[in-house]
Amino acid sequence: MLLFSEGGGHHTPMIVEFINHYLGEPVYRFQMAYTKPVWDKLFANFGTTPEKVFGAPYSPETAIPWYTIMFVIACLLTVFIVYLLKGKLSEDDPQPGQLTLEAGFLAVKDMIGSIIGPHGARHFPVVATFGVLILVSNLMGQFPMFMSPTASVNVTFALGVSSFVYYNYVGISENGILKHIGHFAGPKLPFVMALIITPLIFSIEVISSSIRPFTLGVRLFANMFSDEKVFAEITNIAPPFTHFLVPLILTLLGVFVAFVQAFVFTLLSMIYIGEVSHAPHDHDEHEHDAHGDAAVAHA
Repeated sequence: MLLFSEGGGHHTPMIVEFINHYLGEPVYRFQMAYTKPVWDKLFANFGTTPEKVFGAPYSPETAIPWYTIMFVIACLLTVFIVYLLKGKLSEDDPQPGQLTLEAGFLAVKDMIGSIIGPHGARHFPVVATFGVLILVSNLMGQFPMFMSPTASVNVTFALGVSSFVYYNYVGISENGILKHIGHFAGPKLPFVMALIITPLIFSIEVISSSIRPFTLGVRLFANMFSDEKVFAEITNIAPPFTHFLVPLILTLLGVFVAFVQAFVFTLLSMIYIGEVSHAPHDHDEHEHDAHGDAAVAHA
């Protein structure tokens, strides 16, 4: 049985063809009835068609894109791997899987504490989800019958937008929308300097923040896509000689890239959260200290 079959000008995993064989037809009918008319109307304003933009014709065989199927599989694998490592939790006799999970937990927790601060623990679920999900997605391309969903720009942009939405939500919820927007203006300056410099800083910061989903997505996509292309091109330079030892070396390199890119995406997300998240001020404690000092002074 072939691990991959040719489809649409590129190698398509058999699991993608299998799912489209059974679910592609109803999804295709839904697309033709509801989503395609909307895309046709939208792209007509730019003088193009959804087929040209998306790069594939509408058909039951491609109704569910490969990256959608692979990303769903990555989500399921992430849950399964965490559950498998967790096993039966024990304080007296922890298993290797539990020790691995605890090591990862402590590593992410320490990173959050050093980058965001002690108050950043509440962001652990989101940050850890980014890290584990992206790592699993990156590593999927190293196994037969799978492809890395992060090798598709559609997936990486979705992850970038998710990170962007979350840290802006944190900034608005903690500081209020006016203060959140105001932090783009930079430090307070004397009035004369503020008239010239503050609008410039504000414009640069707004543009810089707005393109973060794009930079996050492109960075992850470019590295994972290029990793798969390099593997395919080098292993086909001089077959069958490049089909033995070379794939092993490239696989080790691919695993390294997968870990690095998951780390970079997670690290940048934590940095962005740290920019807008601040430790809560305990006003009651300050008021108590003030009253105590006043009482001592009065005595």
